Amino acid sequence: MSGLPVPVLLSAVGVCAALPLLGWALLGRAPAATVQARENLLRGLPAAGPTAGRIGPGALTRLARGLTPRGTVRRLDRLAATAGRPAAWPVPRLVAAKLVLGVVAGALGLLVATSEPGVLTGLVAVVSTLVAYFLPELLLHSRGQERREAIALELADTLDQMTIAVEAGLGFEAAMARAGSNGKGALAEELVRTLQDIAVGQPRRDAYLALAERTGAPDLRRFIRAVVQADQYGVSIADVLRTQAAEMRLKRRQRAEEKAMQIPVKVIFPLILCILPTLFIVLLGPAVMDIVATFSR
Repeated sequence: MSGLPVPVLLSAVGVCAALPLLGWALLGRAPAATVQARENLLRGLPAAGPTAGRIGPGALTRLARGLTPRGTVRRLDRLAATAGRPAAWPVPRLVAAKLVLGVVAGALGLLVATSEPGVLTGLVAVVSTLVAYFLPELLLHSRGQERREAIALELADTLDQMTIAVEAGLGFEAAMARAGSNGKGALAEELVRTLQDIAVGQPRRDAYLALAERTGAPDLRRFIRAVVQADQYGVSIADVLRTQAAEMRLKRRQRAEEKAMQIPVKVIFPLILCILPTLFIVLLGPAVMDIVATFSR
């Protein structure tokens, strides 16, 4: 046993550690409440055909979900909600993508590390494996941040539309429906979803708070908090909308001024690294060449 190579021993240890997890993922059953809810949702729908004995993408995603900690799945679900739940990136596919990318990157890193042993190659293999494993989360976080910025930009105009609709005699939810139907961005989609949640029986307060929690936009959370307080204490919603719209316009102007003030600081690094060296070469290059030619005689 002592004569076996280190990669073989590591592979054997990895296989032995993965076998119990594989058996638990394949043989473990979902909770009874989850099974009952799934059966209720699928009741009356036509069957997709015989699936017994067939391993497809559903079995692979269930396997990947079983091998992934629940905390990671909840974090992916929260990031997907912030990103607007893209249709091409469902949570089971993201879980499977994390495992596949991690395994592939780990296998390639192991091959590189065994072919050229060294501290640098081992460090590169570990870092590349971690980056590949967390790549879906990084993409979701980036998309969610872009979506929050888009919601912050659209919020002031949307509140202006809702203010006009409320002052014209519409209710708050009717104004939300009008703004959601007229809009085309992320905020309009979230307003429509909130109205759908209210229509299926969710309390208005819970639907509004879920909207603020789902988007993660600070300005929208502040507006939802003001709406909930106005509904609780009987304050005129038109006054709240007018005040919030003015505040959002002010905040948008302040953010634009802040970004404009950051431009000189951001320009310093390209100026120092790219423009100034070239300028020095063009201006001082001939003089340096003349000095070198003079002293070399």
